[in-house]
Amino acid sequence: MSLRINDIAPDFTAESTEGTIRFHEWIGDSYAIIFSHPRDFTPVCTTEFGAVAQLAPEFEARNTKVLGVSVDSVDDHRKWKADIAKVAGVPANFAIIDDRDLTVAKAYDMLPAEYYLPTEGRTPADSATVRTVFIIGPDKKVRLTMTYPMSVGRNFAEILRALDAVRRTDGVPLATPANWVPGQDVIVALSLDDRAAEEKFGPLDIKLPYLRYAKDPA
Repeated sequence: MSLRINDIAPDFTAESTEGTIRFHEWIGDSYAIIFSHPRDFTPVCTTEFGAVAQLAPEFEARNTKVLGVSVDSVDDHRKWKADIAKVAGVPANFAIIDDRDLTVAKAYDMLPAEYYLPTEGRTPADSATVRTVFIIGPDKKVRLTMTYPMSVGRNFAEILRALDAVRRTDGVPLATPANWVPGQDVIVALSLDDRAAEEKFGPLDIKLPYLRYAKDPA
């Protein structure tokens, strides 16, 4: 069964480009993003990891750690980081774990349906991880998941926007509307009546009885 929102993210210990990682311990009191990719030294993955490298200061400012997952070795990851730096123009200063035994890929259900078919006639491509993303909170619970096919590169600007929305609404009676970006108005949860909402968030912009906006409290 795949992981669901608010499930505890599976813990694991793995070797990485930054040494041994004990996942829950590594997260600490931060948020974390896990993202998998099919293989090292492949074109789409190189552009994706380059995008993550460029966004490193943004993730750090949001108290968020980033972890790449690959079925290749740590030695290969280190060699590949040189290519990533050429594409990105900045070093890839984030950890990538060695998941050659597919422990993490299986625990997080990162494999395509073909992996679970009978082994006869199966190719290495059938065992390659699809492009998955997990945002995990400091309490080690899954906050958000995204899954892309191998042929589609991820939009890391959207992942960053989703991270902002998760952090903004975590533990408070707020939600974000469609296409929200930081600084825009947020939606007040129906668990608060108008008076309680205004006491907590200030004047409301009431579009409908069930659609009430407040200023972004950030």
